[in-house]
Amino acid sequence: MADVSFVVGILGNVISILVFASPIGTFRRIVKTKSTESFKGLPYITTLLSTSLWTFYGLLKPGGLLVVTVNGVGTVLQAIYIILFLIYAPSNTRAKMAKLVGMLNVGFFGAVVVVTLVSVHASRRLLVVGFLCAALTVGMYASPMAAMSTVVKTKSVEYMPFFLSFFLFLNGGVWSIYSVLVRDFFIGVPNAIGFALGSAQLLLYAVYRRKKPAAKASELEAVEEGSAHLVGHVEMQGFEDSNKASQHKHLNKGSSLPKPSAVPRQQSFQKIVKAVSTTPYELHFICGQNDHTAN
Repeated sequence: MADVSFVVGILGNVISILVFASPIGTFRRIVKTKSTESFKGLPYITTLLSTSLWTFYGLLKPGGLLVVTVNGVGTVLQAIYIILFLIYAPSNTRAKMAKLVGMLNVGFFGAVVVVTLVSVHASRRLLVVGFLCAALTVGMYASPMAAMSTVVKTKSVEYMPFFLSFFLFLNGGVWSIYSVLVRDFFIGVPNAIGFALGSAQLLLYAVYRRKKPAAKASELEAVEEGSAHLVGHVEMQGFEDSNKASQHKHLNKGSSLPKPSAVPRQQSFQKIVKAVSTTPYELHFICGQNDHTAN
């Protein structure tokens, strides 16, 4: 049984390291552009905290070598990601990130280590750290639920990459098997939940991968509604211009002034045609101009 668990643990190490290495492409882009753009640094901070706690757990656990190796590699990679993020982030974001790193990865993790080693009895240390690790891992596995909700709403898998979901599914499954073989409840529960959520993500991917995003239809409806509103506004302007022209004609009857032509109405008609064919960006610009003129 020990040989089987070791093989499964090695397989789990390989898969987990691939998951930990998945942001490498993102950070190549950050280094190349010298900007973090719209990327968020919080996931790397929480992952660093998780891998650090699991490394500590593996050191406390007899026979926890495979837990130490995979999470040790993960800790090194996450630390590199955070350093690069701090280098290329804007000054205000850098300051916030540095505070979080100090609070979570230094302060909280250091407090856990010190309190566990100094205040907790040796027989209970694994229990305390195990609960912390399991709770944090469940939270990390549950974080993709927001992406799953987006997939259902938009009917598109654009924001749920297949390979990330697939490797999370494999990772949860392999470590669940490993936990059964070594009889480790703290490894088993969060990874079983991760396996279930990974399965749900793959099921959503199979259902929605060929469907067109629903957002396109709602966007078209918004454009049509805005165009109709703009057409009504232009028609009203044309009607007012026509009334003014008629009144002007009545007041100046018999004079030598030229008769008003149908240009205002023609211009209004052209505006209506243009409004119907307006793109969302042009529509937003035109409506902004109208609001500015009204003010």
